[in-house]
Amino acid sequence: MRISELSRRSGVPNATIKYYLREGLLPPGRATAATQAEYDETHLRRLRLIRALVGVRGLSVASAKQVLEAMTEHRTDPHEVLGIAFGIRPSGSGDPGAAEDDGTDGTNPEAAALVEAMGWSVSEHNPARQIIDRTLRTLRSLDVAYDWQALLPYAELAERTARYDLDRIESITDPLEKAERAVLLTFLLEPALMALRRLAQENESTARHGGRAHP
Repeated sequence: MRISELSRRSGVPNATIKYYLREGLLPPGRATAATQAEYDETHLRRLRLIRALVGVRGLSVASAKQVLEAMTEHRTDPHEVLGIAFGIRPSGSGDPGAAEDDGTDGTNPEAAALVEAMGWSVSEHNPARQIIDRTLRTLRSLDVAYDWQALLPYAELAERTARYDLDRIESITDPLEKAERAVLLTFLLEPALMALRRLAQENESTARHGGRAHP
């Protein structure tokens, strides 16, 4: 396909595609003339993944390039590709998935205890570990008695959600296409999942306290 068709099918403007080509995020097409090239389905999938990483996950172009290079290197290992897509496994220097330094020693003991209790096999690089410890420290600083054990019921729900997430993409065989779909489903669905929680909380409050839902 010509670049105009690639733009039409992907929804990405021509100028943006050319920018991705110049920056090395998108591999060059097959040259058909001095200033023309043909592109195929692999370019379309790669372009969609770029847009997922930049537009949905919010990575810079430089960071997205690092992630794409790491994904290509580990293309035959879907587990590794998904870990890189989510920012769980380092993709190289300036890892875009690394959590910010919050002044702690980085051991995240409460997250470690939770992971062990759940019997999970997860990367030490997963930034969620630091988020868990930081959140629990913040709650306690506000005199809310909360520790990792209080998160266990939520962890069990998250485990079921993750199983459902991976079931949704299991039939996709191409690792990069699978990564693109996983990024989209994870990051785009998160606001909707939080919204569902709010709706369920209102419903539960109505059931427990006899209130009436507002029109």
